[in-house]
Amino acid sequence: MMNSKRGYHGIDIGGTKIELVAYAEDGAQLHEVHRERIATPGTDFTEFVAAIQGLIDRADRALGLRAPVGIGLPGVIDAVTGRQLSSNVPALNGRMVAQSLQEVLQRPLAVGNDCQCFALSEAQGGAADGAATMFGAIIGTGAGGGYCVSGRLLRGLNGVAGEWGHWPLAASLLAQHELPLYDCPCGRRGCLERYVSGTGMRNIYRHYSGLDETPLTIMARAQSGSADARHTLDVHVDLLANALASLVLALDPHVIVLGGGLSQLAHLYQKLPPAMDKHLFSGVRTPPVLPPTFGDAGGARGAALLARQQLND
Repeated sequence: MMNSKRGYHGIDIGGTKIELVAYAEDGAQLHEVHRERIATPGTDFTEFVAAIQGLIDRADRALGLRAPVGIGLPGVIDAVTGRQLSSNVPALNGRMVAQSLQEVLQRPLAVGNDCQCFALSEAQGGAADGAATMFGAIIGTGAGGGYCVSGRLLRGLNGVAGEWGHWPLAASLLAQHELPLYDCPCGRRGCLERYVSGTGMRNIYRHYSGLDETPLTIMARAQSGSADARHTLDVHVDLLANALASLVLALDPHVIVLGGGLSQLAHLYQKLPPAMDKHLFSGVRTPPVLPPTFGDAGGARGAALLARQQLND
């Protein structure tokens, strides 16, 4: 193998698929050399580890070197035990995923949250490229994110910086919009992601209409004149604007980039900034709220960038 070359493998792990992208490094740029997708082994951890090893072996051959690996995982890693928590891949829950993969792969390995990898990808070459600070806010099945400063991901003491989806929704907003207090899979109640994510939009619509529909169907019904659907969209924008305004007060990012399924809804980019203004006090500017450049395709890219960042630290 050629040792003069540098490259990185980025792996994005989801509930149904695993995607690996191998990148060759050219100066500050990463160029895709190899891409492969496989179905996620859902329940067998030994099968999962073997699948990752097979992906890496094939990617090494395609890249022509034994490259460092970055992996974006759903859920969080317990900072005390190292075990994976709250993952939508049953095989990973409670497992020492990072340690097990390190033992098998025997190379530099960076493991991060999939939402943080999204943010890092958008901070370097994406919608927030060149921004002094940015927050990548995922609003898909759940709500998560990542915070980057000068193109570098900040992860924090426990590695959970950016987990804004588990901030509590203000009781005053629940009362104002006559919404119930929803349980969250994290074990708490009233978490933001139960209201501002795609699942949250469905919860709100179900509460007002008694129907369970996807966000795209709710959008279509609103455009067709449904009062319940229009009200759902208005309430969702207000709750999401309040959550993003809280991010502004906590982190003051120069740019917010939306990700996940709801990032495809065009009305959010028009309505969120003025709605956020209403939740901020005078003199505080609302940052641009932008659609993603890479979207879901940025997960593997962000994981590779995380591997490079960790290796260069």
